[in-house]
Amino acid sequence: MKIISNKLVFIMFFVIIGGFLFVDHSPAQTPGNAVPAPSNVRGAQYPQITPDSRAIFRIKAPEAQKVQLDLAKKYDMVKDSEGVWQVTTDSLTEGFHYYSLIIDGVAVADPASETFYGMGRMASGIEVPFAGDDYYAVKDVPHGEIRIKRYYSTVLKEWRQFYIYTPPGYNTNINEKYPVLYILHGGGEDERGWATQGKTDLILDNLIAAKKAAPMLIVMPDGNVKASGFGENTLQLFAEELKQSLIPFVEKNYRAKTDAQNRALAGLSMGGLQTLYAGINNIDLFAYLGVFSSGWIQPMQKELADAQYVLMQKNTDTINSNLKQFWLAMGGKEDIAWNNCQLLIAKLDEMKIKYTYSEYPGGHTWPVWRNNLLNFAPLLFQ
Repeated sequence: MKIISNKLVFIMFFVIIGGFLFVDHSPAQTPGNAVPAPSNVRGAQYPQITPDSRAIFRIKAPEAQKVQLDLAKKYDMVKDSEGVWQVTTDSLTEGFHYYSLIIDGVAVADPASETFYGMGRMASGIEVPFAGDDYYAVKDVPHGEIRIKRYYSTVLKEWRQFYIYTPPGYNTNINEKYPVLYILHGGGEDERGWATQGKTDLILDNLIAAKKAAPMLIVMPDGNVKASGFGENTLQLFAEELKQSLIPFVEKNYRAKTDAQNRALAGLSMGGLQTLYAGINNIDLFAYLGVFSSGWIQPMQKELADAQYVLMQKNTDTINSNLKQFWLAMGGKEDIAWNNCQLLIAKLDEMKIKYTYSEYPGGHTWPVWRNNLLNFAPLLFQ
């Protein structure tokens, strides 16, 4: 155990030192017009993106015995005579991807890239540009703000925080109240997800400027609660936190409209499960529900799902009349939640519950969820 501990300490120290000494700031030498990724730390030349959307990764680790890149799949990196490890990936889908470097068996963040809270820890992220990323580009349009607010949860008995997007004009139109979208992150993430990885503010700034979406507040809370797992107790606790603490706090401290017609709830993956549970069990609170890359997990949540379907069957008319949008979206068949979502859809069809279904290829990833927000937001509060 002492040997393993010393090795871990050495590797972590080595990587920290690498953050200062071994980030590659030298001019790019790679042929093929590869360019530094926009997610690199200031001045770092790697990772680089090629014109065909492959990524080139480099790390100087002369004492390491084995280095791999973990980016959806694992790539073995090759060391040159100067101790620089390098690998070129397959062509990547557009948008944001988490990744890690595995140095002698220990997964660490790349010192050359920005880090993000995802996968249950701080991880590196790479942004792959594409022709359609104009919808979250920084443009010469009025911009809203993302603010961080602390509040005390009377349900969880602890201090928490959320991120909130206020639209352009919020500071000057002081007599205007706004509808609210509460949007939830996935498992292994927190309230930073939609604000940082999701580029929520830029997507809404551009939609509002183009008059494609109504000006709205967007609340991005921490969906992690004290209970663990995906059982009903956990979902119920989050629903109570949402209903008894978060929503009342937002409506007291921001110029938010306070009726169901001006509230929406949406979430991705774990947040989609929370949306399903909190939305259907509080159908009087929200007129819009968005479930991204989700569906009751089978067979783990079978009993919970069956109980929810019984509840939905009893309240079919109310659900259909109260919900102006029940929007389900998937990242295509490669999305890990695909089968669960198809089972959910089959049940909704059987119960004759109205919904809208959307697909955008890309799997269970942030490029898909950014696109989901792009298409869901214009349907709200019209």
